[in-house]
Amino acid sequence: MDHTASQPTVQVTSTQARVYCPVCRFPTQRVHSRYVRTVAALPWGSWRVVLELRVRTFFCANGRCTRRIFTERLLPLVAPWARRTLRLAHWLMHIALALAGTAGARLSRDLGLAVSRNTLLRLRRRLPLRRFATPQVLGVDDWAARKRQTYGTVWIDFERRRPLALLPDREAKTLALWLQAHPGVGVITRDRSRAYADGARQGAPTALQVADRFHLRQNLAEALDQVFNAHGTTLEAVNAALHQAPGVQPDGTVAVPVPQPSPPRIAQELAHQRRAQRLALYQQIWLLHRQGWPGQAIAIQLSIGKNTVFRYLRTPTFPERKRRSDRCRSSLTPYTPSLLERWNAGCRDAVRLFRELQQ
Repeated sequence: MDHTASQPTVQVTSTQARVYCPVCRFPTQRVHSRYVRTVAALPWGSWRVVLELRVRTFFCANGRCTRRIFTERLLPLVAPWARRTLRLAHWLMHIALALAGTAGARLSRDLGLAVSRNTLLRLRRRLPLRRFATPQVLGVDDWAARKRQTYGTVWIDFERRRPLALLPDREAKTLALWLQAHPGVGVITRDRSRAYADGARQGAPTALQVADRFHLRQNLAEALDQVFNAHGTTLEAVNAALHQAPGVQPDGTVAVPVPQPSPPRIAQELAHQRRAQRLALYQQIWLLHRQGWPGQAIAIQLSIGKNTVFRYLRTPTFPERKRRSDRCRSSLTPYTPSLLERWNAGCRDAVRLFRELQQ
């Protein structure tokens, strides 16, 4: 017992009468030498336990075997060349699978196992990959190892609804090679990427390619944005006319909406200046684009973000600023008719109206 380190040391001596060569499986009893092997074990309470295994090396009795000398195996206890017992390695493997690196290392320290996050990740990587049957329905999309810089491809098993594989890039060749190595795919859902379309066609020519719901909605939203930007002035006039039209109340009275007050003159001038700056930037981007400049170079030349460049290039007409979707609406909107009814009935006490709404 090591009292200074609070670490019990257990000495274990092998007593196997006959051992087998790990190469030819020939039995032998000829001992070559002995040595001490130190192995970490599961903790005992708050103490770390170390096993001192006194093991032997043997001569192989088979003259034709390529292994002349070997060390006896203690597989029920520890794997060859391992520094931990099988039970301790089994525990650490479960921690690595559940929590991975930093969180797993923090939990292991609390349990008295004391391993680093890199050790847990290394144990996780040594696990063999699960073998799976190729599903009939696969989804493909890109994923970012580092956003806007490094992208790969992820395969999603739609039958089991979980990720299936990660590919290092978004190239059609990589996609096709993976599909050729896993035949049997019936349906592939993807976005409108040409690389994914070509890779799916080359790797699984008989598979049906469809667009998933997310990208269909995304494409619809982009198309509607372009339509609304192109006809923004007309739609704004129609919206203003609808808001100014009088409405007939249930009691037969006609209610004329009160127009909102105009913003201050200074605010209008600032808004006009900002719009002129955005319009000039939009025209510069399209001018450079027609001259053959790529989007990245345009962003560097104008000292703006490349996402702004690509957003402007996707819209053939100048995109006006969008107003808030909750404009002219508030949490009181559903209660407006009842509030107007009580107000017209003569109840002008705001506290009383508030309590009635709470009820």
